[in-house]
Formats: sequence, C-alpha cells, structure tokens
Amino acid sequence: MRMDRLIVLALIILVGACATTSKTEREMTETMDAWAAHVRWGEIESLVDFMHPDYLAENPVREMEIERLGLFSVSQYRVRQHLEISGEQAVERVVEIRLYHRQTAQERVIRHREIWRYDSDMKRWFLHSGLPDPTRRS
Repeated sequence: MRMDRLIVLALIILVGACATTSKTEREMTETMDAWAAHVRWGEIESLVDFMHPDYLAENPVREMEIERLGLFSVSQYRVRQHLEISGEQAVERVVEIRLYHRQTAQERVIRHREIWRYDSDMKRWFLHSGLPDPTRRS
C-alpha cells in the first residue's frame, strides 16, 4: 500500500514538471510559428515586434532593411537546424528561406540564423538577431 502511494506521488511530481516545461515549450513554438507566418506573408514591419527591446536598442532596424525585404515574396520557410543553447532558456535556429523577387521574377535561397531567448521578466520569447537579409546567399 505504501509503495502505491509513493508511485502516485512520483507520478504527480513528474506530471507537474512536464506541464511547466510544456508551457514554456508551447509558448516558444507558438512564438516561432507566428514569426514564420509573418515572414511568409510578408508582414515585414511587424517582425520588429518579435525582437527584444535591448537587441533593438543596440541594433536598430533601418527603413532600408524593411524596404529591401519588402521587394520579395517568400515561397518557402524551412527550419534546417534547431539547437537549444545549454545553460540558458535559448534556442538557435538556422532557417532556409526561398525568396521570389517581385520585380526581376528571380528566386534566391538564403540561410538565416535566429537566436531566441526567453525573457522571464516579460514572460515571453524574443528574437535576439536581425531580419533576414535577402542579399545573403546560401
């Protein structure tokens, strides 16, 4: 009887620990999925809202970057690598983006490195890297 209680208690603790991890992971996935959707649909100006204010203070997004990215349509956004940064609540992703230039009708493929960190004060995931650069080639 006593062993049964210990097993039940251990399961309750395990489920509780998983729920906490799941919530943070779910929030991370939702944020990254929203980012990807904004990139895909060309909602360039809203991408700045995903960036951490401290990152933006040090690396302001110039109007030229937004305009340059706006010249392209995204035909594909694919995560190629997803690495958790040890010792932090952070993730590095390498994505491949297929861009279609609206004026020249040419496609190009770029790789973009994203750094995502969880801000425990603001209770959300933020991007700590810049906008995709369409001038970079894979």
